[in-house]
Amino acid sequence: MTVKMFFTILLTFGYSQPEIQWSETFGGWSADFAHSVQQTTDGGYIIGGYTRSFGNGNSDVWLIKTDSDGQEQWNRTFGGTNNDTGRFVQQTLDGGYIIAGRTESFNNGGFNNGGSDVWLIKTDPNGFEEWNQMFGGISTDFGWSVQQTSDGGYIIVGTTFSFGNGSYDAWLIKTDANGQEQWNQTFGGSDYEYGHSVEQTLDSGYIIAGRTESFGNDGASDVWLIKTDSNGQEQWNRTFGGTGTDIGYFVQQTLDAGYIIVGDTGSFSNGWMDVWLIKTNADGEEEWNQTFGGVNNEQGSSVQQTLDGGYIITGRTESFSDGIYSAIWLIKTDADGEEEWNQTFGEENNDNRGRSVQQVINGGYIIAGYTQSYAIGGSVDALLIKIECENYPSCEEEILGDFNNDGLLNVTDIVMLVDIILNNNSDNPSFDVNGDGLVNIVDIIILIDLILN
Repeated sequence: MTVKMFFTILLTFGYSQPEIQWSETFGGWSADFAHSVQQTTDGGYIIGGYTRSFGNGNSDVWLIKTDSDGQEQWNRTFGGTNNDTGRFVQQTLDGGYIIAGRTESFNNGGFNNGGSDVWLIKTDPNGFEEWNQMFGGISTDFGWSVQQTSDGGYIIVGTTFSFGNGSYDAWLIKTDANGQEQWNQTFGGSDYEYGHSVEQTLDSGYIIAGRTESFGNDGASDVWLIKTDSNGQEQWNRTFGGTGTDIGYFVQQTLDAGYIIVGDTGSFSNGWMDVWLIKTNADGEEEWNQTFGGVNNEQGSSVQQTLDGGYIITGRTESFSDGIYSAIWLIKTDADGEEEWNQTFGEENNDNRGRSVQQVINGGYIIAGYTQSYAIGGSVDALLIKIECENYPSCEEEILGDFNNDGLLNVTDIVMLVDIILNNNSDNPSFDVNGDGLVNIVDIIILIDLILN
C-alpha cells in the first residue's frame, strides 16, 4: 500500500538532498518484516524477509516481487508450523532467486529441542521453489547472508551452536549450484562469534563481517573481519573495537580492493550505540573510521559504495528521530566517510528500522525495512522506500554509456562495462549500448568510439 511519509533531512552544506519518490508497505493483520532488497534485471525489486500474517506457521520466509514503482507483482511464503525466517535474497544468473535464513520447522535439532537450521531456498523467476537445503546439527544454527559464486554455486554465512569451538561460531558454507554442500568452515573461540555478511572477493576468496567475543580488545564484543581463500581457509582476520560492545553487520569489497564495513559501536559512541563505518585496505588494515550518532541508540545495518565513490548507509536512530522511538536512518558520505547528508523516516512514538539499501541504476536509492508508523493492518509492516536520483548530471538527461552517472564518458565507464561482462551479468539491459539485446565486446567497441569521438 502506498503511504505518505514524514521525513526530516539533515544536510551538510554544499550538497543537495534527494527526495522520496515513493514508498510502499506490505503486510497483514500481524507483524511482517523486510530484511533485504535488490533491484532486479527488469528494473523492479525483490524483497526478502518473513511474515507472521501469512503462511503456514508462527512465521514464514517471505519473498515479494515488485515492479519499478514498488507495486507488488507476486509474493510467496515458505515454511512449516514453527518459526521460519528469511534474512537475505539475491537474484541468480538464471533469473530466479536465492534466499538464506533459518528454519525451525524442518531441522535436525527439532523445535522441541529449541533447534533451528540454516535454510537455503532456490526459486524460479516467478518465486516458485525449485529446491531447498538445510544445514545444521542438534542445536541452533542460522543463516544471515548468501551470494551466488563465480562457479554458479552459493556461499552462505551464518552462526552455529552445533559445531565449532565455543558457544556460537561464525559458519561459512559453500554449495554447488543445486545447494549440495561442498565444504564448510567454522571460525571462533571459547565464547560467542557471529557471521553476519559474506561476499566473494576479486581473488575468488571470501570476506566475512560479524562480531567476536573471544578475540579483540577485551570489550563485550568486537567487529570481526575474516578473509579466506577459495576453499574457506582463513588467510587473516582483524578485530575493531574498544572496551564496549562493537558489532559488524555488513561488508562489501570496494573499487580499490579494500573493504567497507558498517555496524555499531558502544566503545566510541556519543551515547549508547553509534553507527560505525570502517574502511580498510586489501589486507584488512584500517584506513579510517567514522561514527554517526547522538545521545541515544543508533544502528548501522547495510552499506554500499556509491557511483561517486562515497557510501550509502541505512539503519536506525533514536537520537535524531524527532519524537519517534526509532526512525529509519539513511546516511550519505563522501569517499572518506564524511557525512554529506542524512534523512530519517517515521512518525511519533513508533519503531521503524532500515535493514537494506542499494543504489539503483539511475543513481537513486532503494531501502527495505519495517515500520510501525505506517503499518496498515498489523503491528509492523514491511516497508520499501525509493529515493530519487541524487545530484548526478545524468539524472535529468541520460548520457548513453555513462554507467557511473558522473556526466562524463571515460575509462571508468569502460571498466564498469568490462566488469559486467566478465561477471556474467550480460543480461542487464542498462549496459546494452547498441540496443541489440546483448551485452558483449561490440558494446565495448562502440563505447570506446563514443569516447574517442
